[in-house]
Amino acid sequence: MRLFSLRGKTVLVTGSSRGLGWAIACGMAEAGGHVVLNGRDPGTLAPRREALEKAGFAASVQPFDVSDPQAVAAAVAAIVERHGRLDVLVSNAGFPFRKAVTDMSEGEWAHVIATDLTASFVLAREAGTAMLARKRGRIIMISSIMARIARPTIAAYCAAKGGLEAMTRALAAELGPSGITCNSIAPGWFRTDATRPLQENAEFNATICRRTPLGRWGEPEELAGAAIFLASDAGSFVNGAVLTVDGGLTAVL
Repeated sequence: MRLFSLRGKTVLVTGSSRGLGWAIACGMAEAGGHVVLNGRDPGTLAPRREALEKAGFAASVQPFDVSDPQAVAAAVAAIVERHGRLDVLVSNAGFPFRKAVTDMSEGEWAHVIATDLTASFVLAREAGTAMLARKRGRIIMISSIMARIARPTIAAYCAAKGGLEAMTRALAAELGPSGITCNSIAPGWFRTDATRPLQENAEFNATICRRTPLGRWGEPEELAGAAIFLASDAGSFVNGAVLTVDGGLTAVL
């Protein structure tokens, strides 16, 4: 359907060699976009690009560390030079560092904030600058339900994701007049390699299934549709929003 088509669009998805980032990249490619895969290790990106191309989709790779501002600026410039445009940024890279707040050092706190919040600011700044030239663009931040609820040992992650959603609204206000939208997606609990230890914890798994009205974890591909919606013409009037994809977990006590 043309309303959800990304044909002719260049889409950068950071942290897209695995997990939710890979699922989003696959969805964007299937919707017709040229997906630029990102991660720090070129060796993990090459097979992913080959898989997309084998399926008949358009893809390329741009390895860089999202926490390195100079590398981000150089990467965005390279993408624009190669493709002539950057239409969609999906800022997905991040990690839920776990440590009790009473044991966490300032350096550990700063590292989480740098990776999960500041990196998205730098990405949005560089991508937004490129998009301003065409007066059009989509910036999509991958937040978390942990921006609004919390669990022990992830204080820095919760703070970073809360800041990310506040920044989403600020970017929407600032870039909206230039035709650039900024929105966030807040995933709940999804089955990925990163959450495998929690999935295999019988007590925790039972808690998630019991707390979630749909009675299960999400599958990574179930997040792709939300990203496609926000990136496509279907979401052209959605700006400054947080789209929660959690099976209803945060809607109930």
